Amino acid sequence: MRVAGSLFRTKSIDALLADSQDAGEGGLKRTLGSFALVALGIGAIIGAGLFVRTAAAIAERAGPSVVYAFILAGVGCAFAGLCYAEFASIIPIAGSAYTYSYVTMGELLAWIIGWDLVLEYAVGAATVAIAWSEYFNKVLEYVGLHVPYQWSHSPFETMQGTGLHGVVNIPAIFILFLMSALLVRGTQESAWVNNLIVITKVAIVIMVIAIGWGFINPVNHTPFIPAATTYTTHEGVTHAYGGIMGILGAAGVVFFAFIGFDAVSTAAQEAKNPSRDMPIGILGSLVVCTILYVLFSYVLSGVATVEDFRTAGKEASVTFAIAKYMTGYAWLGKLVTIAILAGFSSVILVMLLGQSRVFYSMSRDGLVPKMFSDLHPRFKTPYKSNMLFFFFTAIFGGFIPGDIVGEMTSIGTLFAFILVCAGVWILRVRRPELPRAFRVRAVPVVATLGIVVCGSMIYGLGKLNWIRLAVWLAIGLVFYFGYGRTHSRIHATGSQK
Repeated sequence: MRVAGSLFRTKSIDALLADSQDAGEGGLKRTLGSFALVALGIGAIIGAGLFVRTAAAIAERAGPSVVYAFILAGVGCAFAGLCYAEFASIIPIAGSAYTYSYVTMGELLAWIIGWDLVLEYAVGAATVAIAWSEYFNKVLEYVGLHVPYQWSHSPFETMQGTGLHGVVNIPAIFILFLMSALLVRGTQESAWVNNLIVITKVAIVIMVIAIGWGFINPVNHTPFIPAATTYTTHEGVTHAYGGIMGILGAAGVVFFAFIGFDAVSTAAQEAKNPSRDMPIGILGSLVVCTILYVLFSYVLSGVATVEDFRTAGKEASVTFAIAKYMTGYAWLGKLVTIAILAGFSSVILVMLLGQSRVFYSMSRDGLVPKMFSDLHPRFKTPYKSNMLFFFFTAIFGGFIPGDIVGEMTSIGTLFAFILVCAGVWILRVRRPELPRAFRVRAVPVVATLGIVVCGSMIYGLGKLNWIRLAVWLAIGLVFYFGYGRTHSRIHATGSQK
């Protein structure tokens, strides 16, 4: 009973808030305002999910009904986002869902969610780096250059019709290194670069929607919800296609496109006025991007055919659709390619920022080695954590196919959202007296709906992804019982922090 009790011992919120007041030599600097946080969220949200995973969902899961998949994913994110916003207004600490779980459900579940967030942020950054590599090759083609297939794809990928295998994705590794180095330089500098990129890529998305609307072919939207069947990829993987299961599966796939608003919460300890700015940053970025997503997916699925996205248009899908169907707008295709390349860079930047901040919090709690909370003597950033996750993401980005890591990211994020929805309800019951700058109305209803919607998308991702998640969590438990539990600050003191 004593062992079980220690596994579910929670952190003291009062002590946690006291720790956050440490803005001296050992603390993260508060440099981010509400606009920077909204931009940070949009920077993470608009990227590979929109420009790559949308085409994958159209091709393999839902056809034009991907629009409904985006709406479903947006609804799930809205419920989770409200819960995130309340948590962030109470506990303005680096660490996101990991910290929230620690104060509500105890150390073991906090470890599980922290480990799960590696799937969301680190593996997510690798997914975007793979997409970045695809569009980088397109940019090189504009000047007559090209990275050979074997040096821009993983060893598990084969070029259709040739039998040529990939070896390592060098461009993906390169961009991961570049963004990791920028994060070491500083959060404020990184946010400044991100703001410029965000303005550019939002303008490009609006241009594609506005111009592409005139090139929609109604035939491509008929039937809008395809009949339920199955689709097998050329690698031999089978997915439910069309009908309700197709939409659920597509929602799980495009859910990757919404990852970002929760990354805002990982920067809570660097917000100037977290109780006001965090809800604005989380919900503001989510609302803007959901509207753009629904419109963009409607246009993309109407301009090109499902077969396009299964074959020649599988890679760099947006550029392909513009080049093939939008006559007279070749310039837009080139501009989109360059803007997407910059946009992907900002997504990688924010995801790596989120991951290093989660590990920063876990290290301060003793669950991972202390070196990961060591700050750079000049830049005051957790540079050792940044470097660790460069090597980790480079392995995934260089050697694992994008489809696999993308769906791993989605299922990891959905699981995190479920725990956040449960956690805000638990904290409302246990500590109703805590000041809340932002309060979710009808918490039992909102939290329950968030759990149900996110759970349905996990169900739609299928058994293979459930197994991957279970294996990943099992590996995490080995690390926890081998190191984290015995080095935990709570375990060491025998009381709440």
